[in-house]
Amino acid sequence: MSQKLTEGEDFYFNEQGLMVLTAKYLQKRGYCCKNACKHCPYGFKKGKIATEEQKQV
Repeated sequence: MSQKLTEGEDFYFNEQGLMVLTAKYLQKRGYCCKNACKHCPYGFKKGKIATEEQKQV
């Protein structure tokens, strides 16, 4: 995805000055990066990778 991001629609800056991607942008991107994004539309949460890996063993 090589389009420019639009502040307020695709991202915003939080109180600490960090850029936070919106659920709208993450959905538009089309895949989960598994970084536990604050607005993840795919339902990924921290610790889920460990649980999934244990199931595969």
